[in-house]
Amino acid sequence: MAINKVKLYDVPSEARVLERDLGKMPVLECKHLGITFGGLHAVEDFNVTIGPSEIAGLIGPNGAGKTTIFNLLTKVYEPTNGVIMLDGKDTHGKTTAELSHMGIARTFQNIRLFNHMTVIDNVIAADHQNNYNLASGIFKLPGYWKKEKEAKERAMELLSIFDMEDEAKVSANSLPYGEQRRLEIVRALATQPKLLLLDEPAAGMNPSETAELMENIRKIRDTFNIAILLIEHDMKLVMGVCDGIAVLNFGKVIAKGTPEEIVSNEAVIEAYLGRQKEA
Repeated sequence: MAINKVKLYDVPSEARVLERDLGKMPVLECKHLGITFGGLHAVEDFNVTIGPSEIAGLIGPNGAGKTTIFNLLTKVYEPTNGVIMLDGKDTHGKTTAELSHMGIARTFQNIRLFNHMTVIDNVIAADHQNNYNLASGIFKLPGYWKKEKEAKERAMELLSIFDMEDEAKVSANSLPYGEQRRLEIVRALATQPKLLLLDEPAAGMNPSETAELMENIRKIRDTFNIAILLIEHDMKLVMGVCDGIAVLNFGKVIAKGTPEEIVSNEAVIEAYLGRQKEA
């Protein structure tokens, strides 16, 4: 499929990380998003738009506000000001659970699996379609076994895409670190998201695991046709998979662009390296 030339915008109301699927409704729009804690502006005037099937990166020094933005997007925090639109719908007043059903899924910097459950049960637990009620589950009412079978089939299909079907009955806490990371992503995909948020997915990974993660991120986008927004400090991964990148410092976006533009941006170099501009 032909890819349109990347277009970048500086005007807040058109503050796209990039625009590839022209004419399609954005998956995510943040307009003048901000949050204040006791007078401190943790995030201020954050504007970004992500289209369908985009892979976008959010980078910046520690304490820049990146995870705070993820917490705003998933309603761990309610914004002090600004608007978050998901697939054209305003998310104001929505709970974290409601946003999950609307189409946002998230992984965390610190892995959060159900450690003593099996791999397949971790995936089934996240499946929104597996919605039989408590009475049906306790008393095994008609329809329970059919839904249970369908849930297992969906979970196995997801696991097979990521070559984890052989570990389906293994306890999650017995998996190697890299596979635990992969399982967390598979579990997020079980919610059938429109937008997948990855919070430092390469944290703690060795180079071979990171290379595999890069391939899996591309596979997710191409297989599920969803948008991905990731926070990451591994610049090789960011530059290798992201179509567009926004750089955050002290709660504000200081640069947006393609990987090639970001890597040579003076403001970005200063934020990371503390280098002063030449007179």
